[in-house]
Amino acid sequence: MPRASWWNGSRPWCGQPGRWAWWPCWCWPPRCTGWRGGFRPRPRCARVAARPEPLSRITPSPPFARSAALTHPATLPDTCPLYVDLDGTLTLSDTLHESAMLFVRRNPLNLLRMLAWLPSGKAGFKQRLADAVRPDPAHLPYHEAFVDHLRAEHARGRPLVLASAADARIVREVADHLGVFDDTIGTNAQGDGVNLSRANKRAAIDAHARAHGHTAWAYAGNSRDDLEVWAGSAQAIAVNAPSGVVASLQREQPSAQVFERKPLSLKTVLRAIRLKQWSKNGLLFVPLLAAHSLDPALWGAVLIAFIAFGLCASATYLVNDLLDLPNDRAHRIKRHRPLASGAIGIVPAVLLGAVMLALAFVLAFQVSTAFAVVLLAYTVTTLAYSLVLKRLALIDVLVLSGLYTLRIGAGAVASGVDLSNWLLAISIFLFLSLALIKRCAELEELEDEDRTLAPGRGYQARDLASLRAMGMASGFLSVMVLALYIDSQNSQKLYAHPDALWLAAPVLLLWIMRIWLKTGRRELHGEDPLQFALKDPFSWVTLLVMGGIGLVATVGL
Repeated sequence: MPRASWWNGSRPWCGQPGRWAWWPCWCWPPRCTGWRGGFRPRPRCARVAARPEPLSRITPSPPFARSAALTHPATLPDTCPLYVDLDGTLTLSDTLHESAMLFVRRNPLNLLRMLAWLPSGKAGFKQRLADAVRPDPAHLPYHEAFVDHLRAEHARGRPLVLASAADARIVREVADHLGVFDDTIGTNAQGDGVNLSRANKRAAIDAHARAHGHTAWAYAGNSRDDLEVWAGSAQAIAVNAPSGVVASLQREQPSAQVFERKPLSLKTVLRAIRLKQWSKNGLLFVPLLAAHSLDPALWGAVLIAFIAFGLCASATYLVNDLLDLPNDRAHRIKRHRPLASGAIGIVPAVLLGAVMLALAFVLAFQVSTAFAVVLLAYTVTTLAYSLVLKRLALIDVLVLSGLYTLRIGAGAVASGVDLSNWLLAISIFLFLSLALIKRCAELEELEDEDRTLAPGRGYQARDLASLRAMGMASGFLSVMVLALYIDSQNSQKLYAHPDALWLAAPVLLLWIMRIWLKTGRRELHGEDPLQFALKDPFSWVTLLVMGGIGLVATVGL
């Protein structure tokens, strides 16, 4: 039997699917009473539940104070259009922030240009930024479960419209890429300079729906700004929304559909700041070990320097990942990184990086002003690497090896220990070899995928043989420098039995040859060689043997 409802003044009569009901909802809107084998309290009826509360409870916006549709979502026809938000809903990122990162990556001075655009308003700013650069829709992180839902709705014939406050050109490009949307609504589409968010978006959606003959429409969003749009919808869908937004929405529309967001975990944050990479900062302790110093005060100072360097390195890693988002998303492994996958947003990453960098320099000045200057040099060099130098062939590996060696120098400055030129020479050649291993591993992946150019790098697949030769030669040079050091006067003064150090040369040579052999066998899988060494039992045995040889050379058997 068809659903029936009768109106008596301002009080609706309750009609349930499949039966006639003649009892008025005297207690509407909090609860309604209906006839089903007797009078008893029941939850709010479907027809009433679908009606949103007055918009004035959120933000007054006449003339759309109430929804035009009063149909329960379960009974919405397939012809009821679904309007879908873009930023944070369809994608896990924000296209405005993505565009800003691309613009800064192109030229760091573009940050000043964006600041100059701010007085033109949100719509004007978005238009100018979209004129300059737009993200590639193929490299955006989408909410896959929701995209699958949209594909199913599209297959059923339901009209889908991508409605966003983003620039209309970005909205159209995303819609064309996915191929499931029938139309788009975006900022600056009409050239009116109106930013389509909140009430403006609701008005645009309502006008679009009426223009296409629809009196009811559904909306999928994610933010608190979308509450005003949901208030005018016949069906509400929350995608990737914070729990507070979901709670507010469900108070207004209890039947709202929710695609839950994956909560941000501590593990994800630690992955984003690359806590594992802090192991590289263990190089700060090398000068103390080389000088055979056991002074607790010096070790305490270097420990603080270690934490400061770790915080600074994590901040620069975040910057590097922010600027390299398109390339990371095109990479087989790197696309799973927290920033590339959208697990962490761009703005939270920027704020986290700024806080970590500030804490790093607070700690650095606690060690010494000289150490803070070294840390500043490391920060500037790393940022220059992320912005420009990483795309320059050969210069990039020289910079990487220099950054490793700079850690050793920073340890010497923090502890006040004189830095040995021999130690610097060994580290430069050894770390250059490791940097070339990293590039060779990346080019091997490129070769396996039948590609010729490394994205975001200055290398081609045919450079692999040359880089291998350079890397192995550099590794062997580090062993040669070690041999020359053993026969020098410096070792005679520092070690009681310097001849025992000759045992270290073949051990180091074996480790270098082995890691290059594994690189050629594709066993590193594009991984950083130092990170590979941390998980490699043979590398740990090599380290223990080298330490034992050093101990024997110092105190004897």
